[in-house]
Amino acid sequence: MTHSKIIELLPYSEPFLFVDELKEVSENGIFGTYTFKEEADFYRGHFKDLPVTPGVILTECMAQIGVVSLGIFLLKDDDLHNSGVALTNTAVDFYLPVFPGEKVKVVSEKIYFRFNKLKCKVQMFNAEEKLVCRGEISGMIKAE
Repeated sequence: MTHSKIIELLPYSEPFLFVDELKEVSENGIFGTYTFKEEADFYRGHFKDLPVTPGVILTECMAQIGVVSLGIFLLKDDDLHNSGVALTNTAVDFYLPVFPGEKVKVVSEKIYFRFNKLKCKVQMFNAEEKLVCRGEISGMIKAE
């Protein structure tokens, strides 16, 4: 399955798609990037004088690249056109802010995948390769 096909199968669209490209995908993990758009609406109020990407959005970006994209790859032989995705658990620690216009890299390592539940160790790095956040994220993918 091509990287562009995985992105096409994601159940998200603008303005809630937080995947620009996937660089590497394997049975054991995935690595992709996203650049946070300066004009994103959530920056208007978070925070008034110093816009910062909300942690929930960073977590969503990590989940879209590190869990959902990897899950689509792992289920490549199934029909995913009518699939559903559900986040089941997150535990993320945050270390650095992400500002409007910043490009991040998400690296995910599969912990386990069974009964369509995927649990991953996920890390996000900024353009300087500094750790922004890391944690474990789990999700279920219901394939038809």
